[in-house]
Order: sequence, then C-alpha cells, then structure tokens
Amino acid sequence: MLADLRASYSYIHHRIEVTLVVIKKYPNRRLYDSSQSKYVNLDFIKVLINDRVEFKIVDSKTDADLTKSVLLQIISESETNEQQSLLTDVLLKQLIRFYDSDMEVFVRQYL
Repeated sequence: MLADLRASYSYIHHRIEVTLVVIKKYPNRRLYDSSQSKYVNLDFIKVLINDRVEFKIVDSKTDADLTKSVLLQIISESETNEQQSLLTDVLLKQLIRFYDSDMEVFVRQYL
C-alpha cells in the first residue's frame, strides 16, 4: 500500500513542480491533497515525511495551521504499537516536565 502511495505521489511530483503541498483537513476528518485533487490518509502523510516533501495541513474553513496536531496524531498512533514505540514513559514524563520550566528554551534548541 505504501508503495502505491509513493508511486502515486512520485508521478504527480515529477509532473508538477511542487514547492509546498497543501493538505486541507475537513470537519469529517478527511484530508484532501489540493496538488493532486484527491483525498489522502495518514499513510500518505508519512510518505511525504519520509520523502522529505514540504507540506502544510490547514483547516478547510479557517485556513488555521493543523500540521502539528496531525503530526502528533501520527506519532501517537505509532506509539500505540509496542514494536514501533520510540518514546518511553520516562522520556515522555521528562518532556512534560520541561513545559513551563526554565529549561524549555534549551530543550527546544536541542530538539
């Protein structure tokens, strides 16, 4: 399935010089790739990430940037699979502690 997604994107990417792929997220949680004029899923977003394609996910009505929340959703779904999990409970707790602390600026620069 990922190979099909990658092939589909590769075809479009070579046909059209795309500098930034804009994905619109609709209220029904569907994602729409405006560069290809078709609906996509989170696996397609992963392909864009792995292929280092610049993209932005925006709310279809307000144009609010939703990229970070969708990226967090992908991470969250990946973390539920123990074989794929990268973030330990200890690491997650430590990251949460850094929010609103004096170390927040340093952690942001490090990451």
